[in-house]
Amino acid sequence: MPLVGLTGPICSGKDTLVEFLVEELDFKLIERVYKADEASDHVYQVDDEILVGANALIDYVTQRWRSRLVMNGIPSTQFLNGIIKRPFFLLVYVDAPVLTRFRRYRSYPHKKNTTLEQFCAIQDEAAFKSDNSVNRHRSLAQVHINNDAFEKPVLRDKLRSADMMNNDRFRPSWDSYFMQMASLAAMRSNCMKRRVGCVLVRDNRIIATGYNGTPRGIKNCNEGGCPRCNSALSCGTDLHTCLCLHAEENALLEAGRERVGSNGILYCDTCPCLTCSVKIAQVGISEVVYSTSYSMDNHTASILKEGGVRLRQFVPPENNVF
Repeated sequence: MPLVGLTGPICSGKDTLVEFLVEELDFKLIERVYKADEASDHVYQVDDEILVGANALIDYVTQRWRSRLVMNGIPSTQFLNGIIKRPFFLLVYVDAPVLTRFRRYRSYPHKKNTTLEQFCAIQDEAAFKSDNSVNRHRSLAQVHINNDAFEKPVLRDKLRSADMMNNDRFRPSWDSYFMQMASLAAMRSNCMKRRVGCVLVRDNRIIATGYNGTPRGIKNCNEGGCPRCNSALSCGTDLHTCLCLHAEENALLEAGRERVGSNGILYCDTCPCLTCSVKIAQVGISEVVYSTSYSMDNHTASILKEGGVRLRQFVPPENNVF
C-alpha cells in the first residue's frame, strides 16, 4: 500500500484529490501542523501522533508502508530526496490551465480582488524560486493529472478511471518490467520508419534483446542505409525491399533456438509483423506479449495461433490522466 505525495501549482485541485483518496480509497491524511522554512523542521500529525522533521516522517511511513497515506504538498527537498527512493511512494502532479486556477483562487472571499498579474507572481515564486520548486516536482512525478474542469465531480470521475492504486505504479509486474525494457531497447533503433524494441525472456530471465535497423556492416538506416525506410512510402508498402532487420529478428538471431527452449516469451513494444511471426513460431516461442498494435495484427494472430503461440496485449496504467 502506498504513500501518495501530491504536488502541483496553486489551485490545481490537490485538495479535491485528497478528499477523493480519503473518502473513496480509505487514505489517511498526513497533516502539516507547523509550516517552517526550508532550514527548519516541519511538524506533522497523523491521527494522534506528532512527527518532527523529515527523517521522523520518513521513518514513520516506512514502518507503516502497508497503510494508505497521503500528504498534500512536498515540504522540503530533504524529504523528497529521502522518500522518492522508497518503493511504496507515488509522486502525483496535478495541474490545470492558468486561467482556471486563477478563477478558483479568486473564488475565495479574501482573494477575490487579486489580479491575474499578482496571481502569476505568486505562482512563479512557488514554481521557480526554490530548490523544492513545483517545477522540480513535475519532472520527478510518476503520474500527471490534468484538472482542467472547474467542477469537482469531473476530476473525481477522472481519478476513478485512472486506476491510481495499480500495483504497476509501485513495483512493476513482470509484464510491465520487460515491456519497459523493450521500450528502452527501441531507443537504440536507427530505423527511419519507426522504433521497435524486443526482449526475449525465459523463466523471467532475459536471454536476448533486439531493436530494428540495418544488418551488421551495412550503413545505418538513419544514414541512408535503407532506401525504402528513407523514402516517403506508406506503412506496409514494398516491405520486400526493406533492408532493416526487425527487433524480433535480431533478438531471435542473438538467442538461437537452443537458448529459447520451449517456454520462451517474447516481449515487443509493437505487435510482430507476419514475417516475424513465422520465425517466432519456428523457433518455438511459447508466448508473445506486445504493447502497440500494428497493421498486420490479424494475420499475425492467425499464424501464431496455428503455430501454438499465445498472443496477448499488455496495457499498462496510464501515467498521464486527461
